[in-house]
Amino acid sequence: MREPGLSRRRLLGGALAGGAATVLGGCSTRGDAPRRASGDPWRQFAGTTLNFVSENTAPTAAIAADLGPFAELTGIRVNIVTLELSALVQKVALDLASGQAQYQVIYADPYQVLAPYSKGLADLRELADDPVLPGSADDFADFVPLQLDAAGRFGRDGKVFALPYDCPTMIWHYRRDLFDKHRARMADDLGFDPMPAGATTWEQYLAIARWFNDRTEDVRYGTGHQAKQHDSLMCDFSNVLWAHGGDYFGNGTEIGRVGAVEPGPSLLGDDRAVEAAEFYRKLLAVADPASRTWEWNDLGAAFRAGRIAMCPNWHEFAADNESVLPGRVGYARLPTGPVRSANHYGGCGIGISANTLPNERGAAWLFVNWATSKDVQLRNLRSSAGGGTPTRGSVYALPEVEAAERRPSAMPNMLAADAVRQAWQPENAGLRPKIPMWNECDTAIYTQLSRMLAGDAGPAESMREAARRFDQITARGWVAAR
Repeated sequence: MREPGLSRRRLLGGALAGGAATVLGGCSTRGDAPRRASGDPWRQFAGTTLNFVSENTAPTAAIAADLGPFAELTGIRVNIVTLELSALVQKVALDLASGQAQYQVIYADPYQVLAPYSKGLADLRELADDPVLPGSADDFADFVPLQLDAAGRFGRDGKVFALPYDCPTMIWHYRRDLFDKHRARMADDLGFDPMPAGATTWEQYLAIARWFNDRTEDVRYGTGHQAKQHDSLMCDFSNVLWAHGGDYFGNGTEIGRVGAVEPGPSLLGDDRAVEAAEFYRKLLAVADPASRTWEWNDLGAAFRAGRIAMCPNWHEFAADNESVLPGRVGYARLPTGPVRSANHYGGCGIGISANTLPNERGAAWLFVNWATSKDVQLRNLRSSAGGGTPTRGSVYALPEVEAAERRPSAMPNMLAADAVRQAWQPENAGLRPKIPMWNECDTAIYTQLSRMLAGDAGPAESMREAARRFDQITARGWVAAR
């Protein structure tokens, strides 16, 4: 496997292809942050100001509401800029190309930032093991291993470019109150116990959705989906694709976990992918028709509004669900297909721009180390500003966190913990390809799926065309000029 180089031309090409109108900040020189003689390693960069650019996620909302303790600990001020993901990717690409590190700390989406721009990120092992800075690379072992690989690494050289910061994972959200209410009647009508369980299949999920459509007035539709022509459509479909034994490329698990520059020919045109697409079309035919206009936030809002009885969605909506439908929502691993259950992992890490100057980089490490620490992850769980769920195993082992998995819970995202623990088992995890060209491939698959759902193409035609586009995109390779 060959790693990509970081070329200014490539960075600009990738950024501007998305229509960015931002102009580079020029080539002006800037001074490094001050470093003070201090017996406290956390205070040596007091007076520094850092800029952190992040997707507008719940964990970052919680961090933004909790910056006071970091400023008190270090004397460092942190400005946080939050953006929608595509805007974030463009801004990061332009900033890395500028060589100026306007943003010292970067939300490193594994597929749209880490894979294409890993050469623009600092190796965090060097900072963790710097004797004048707090921390240790040995501490990285506390992160969930799959998440450290998928969100933090690119390639097998051992480098760590980002520390796991959030871990949204797609699971089954369902109205437990409605399932309890109708359980016996549904079982009589359907011929199986409808309560979500490990053995529940996608065909049974489809039958449950139809039952809610036809037999109750409690909700308008049985199921809803994030099927807008958007990244969310790829996320939703991928669960079904992997469950049917399909994948985007051969050796898909390895490519999702470690990454690759040359993934080989796409598998989207094979029989398993077509079978998955046929099932997905059938599923969306009974889903709330508005699904084709929804991404994940829209879907979460529709579920909380009582419009649908169940949906696959990211587990970090559990806190919002509990605030609107207290005690009425259950969570489970996604159903199984002909081959397995697959639950899309969408976690991201935070990293440091390699363009940072030495003291500035040290200050950025203090923030990355603090923001992903055990204490801060615990506070995020309690945050009224939102917050995510931990990426460190030690947090899940805390007695108060274990207790929060049951109602009444002071940490409502933990109500989904049992489902996500099952989802993170290697045999149940779903990892999209971590390749530098993923952004283009993502567009190709959700465009073809959208054509299929609109009736403009059949499943086989859509999958074959997506495979053809994937092969065109990956055949161009990744420009490695330096």
